[in-house]
Amino acid sequence: MITFTTSSTDVAEGGSSVSQNDAPLLDAYSQTVVNVAKKVSNSVVQIKVSGKKETRSRTPNDGQGTGSGFVISSDGFVITNNHVVAGATKISALLQDGREFEAQIVGCDPATDIAVLKIYGDALKVVPFGNSKNLQVGQIAIAIGNPYGFQYTVTAGVISALGRSLRSESGRLIDDVIQTDASLNPGNSGGPLVNSHGEVIGVNTAVILPAQGLCFAVSSNITAQVAGQLIMQGRVRRGYLGIAGQLINLTDRIMQYNQLQTKTGIYIVSVEADGVSYNSEFKAGDIIVGFEGTPVGSVDDLHKLLTENSIGKRSEVTILRNNLAKKISVIPGELK
Repeated sequence: MITFTTSSTDVAEGGSSVSQNDAPLLDAYSQTVVNVAKKVSNSVVQIKVSGKKETRSRTPNDGQGTGSGFVISSDGFVITNNHVVAGATKISALLQDGREFEAQIVGCDPATDIAVLKIYGDALKVVPFGNSKNLQVGQIAIAIGNPYGFQYTVTAGVISALGRSLRSESGRLIDDVIQTDASLNPGNSGGPLVNSHGEVIGVNTAVILPAQGLCFAVSSNITAQVAGQLIMQGRVRRGYLGIAGQLINLTDRIMQYNQLQTKTGIYIVSVEADGVSYNSEFKAGDIIVGFEGTPVGSVDDLHKLLTENSIGKRSEVTILRNNLAKKISVIPGELK
């Protein structure tokens, strides 16, 4: 507890002191958080789910659960995490004004842990997206959600790091993940991480439970892109090669002889015949080291290149066969 006096310094219990000149700064910080909470909280949704099947969830699953979400359009589109609603047979969305709606799943993307729901109501408050590319380490980050079912809890901190990668439940890497020390707990999942202007800069998605202050959010730019595809198509389209592969290290001799830019490649264990439009030029034992002129050193590298634009398009793949570089053609299919 701080005791304020009329002297040039304010003496706190335990002998510490706070300059009166700092008081306006503390007030400004507090006022920023208060204003953001007022601006955003009406857009935050408490999500209740029931009938969930057994999944590889980040939290224990007893068939029921709660999470968070936020309204992104006046016609009722709501963003949350895929792991919050995956496998649910009934989903309801509770607004701060007390209204409760049945929610329908528009689309889910386990690869980024993003899902879009739809509710039908009037006078819905919308929260805008900010540009996550403009973020800087150290700037204010405010999380609003429903941890452990406590409605509309606000926590504040800073952006601790940018450009992290996080493994999703589907096995793919989520890129451009934001690390923050704004406290998150089970139930915060799917809620917004916002900046000092009340713009969404990320979707709270994970916390490392044994650690302190290690919380993660999917960036707003990735979220907006994925949400747009889910709303328009009900899914995110990605390319698929119909192969099973694993990481393999390359020797310096092989790298130098073939003038490769990567120290690793993807060793093809098996090829799924007729699994995609065209992949018959692959052979078990080949090592993929490039796709359309871009070096490939891992399965994650290849996943990043197998975008919607690659589907049905003849593409050039660089492989090592008998330790010699060779170019072959493939036509990726669509991952179902």
